[in-house]
Amino acid sequence: MVLSIMTEINYTPNNEYAVIKEYASLAPNYDRRWTFYINATLRETLKRLDINPTDKILDIGCGTGSLLQAITEGYPQVKVVGVDLSIEMLRIARNKQIKDSPLIACQARCLPFRSESFDKVVSCNAFHYLRKPEECLAEIARVLKPQGRIVITDWCDDYIACRVCDLFLRVFNRSHFKTYGRRACEYLLRNAGYSNIQVERYKINWLWGLMTAKAQANHD
Repeated sequence: MVLSIMTEINYTPNNEYAVIKEYASLAPNYDRRWTFYINATLRETLKRLDINPTDKILDIGCGTGSLLQAITEGYPQVKVVGVDLSIEMLRIARNKQIKDSPLIACQARCLPFRSESFDKVVSCNAFHYLRKPEECLAEIARVLKPQGRIVITDWCDDYIACRVCDLFLRVFNRSHFKTYGRRACEYLLRNAGYSNIQVERYKINWLWGLMTAKAQANHD
């Protein structure tokens, strides 16, 4: 059984209010409406996550808990925690069979965890919503254990379909912020102090392209 949803949202900028509002309406039908996209991104992310049985994993932007569910089904010993802005999405996640996993409504730039708490932090399909990605990456580094790893899967601006969609959403969708290409993603991670950075881009169908970035946290 999933633990009750805890709320840690403090100051919320306008674009985060837009995300909360948008996903409050999307939550009831999200899994059914986006089945192909969810399955494809989960498959590609899990292939690159390199899970160990003793890992403690934080999922940022966990949404309806699909990645958390897949991890716990494949690796029952692994401890998982999910955070998301949308309480409605977290309520859907709470109804899934995710073993004793805390679900917390909070911002990625202000995580309610002690430093060096997690072996891995993963973010799947959420990075393009983050208005201050540098602050979020620094906060993720804080909660990662020494040599802990971050894994980010998101749209890749190197593909024309993603680029066009990004430009459209910047104009017409307040919840959207920005998509990144491989070089921009590498720069953000390097500038945030990560090392051993690898960014792989790929298509999940004839049109849509993603990338998965992996990097290692460095602690002084």
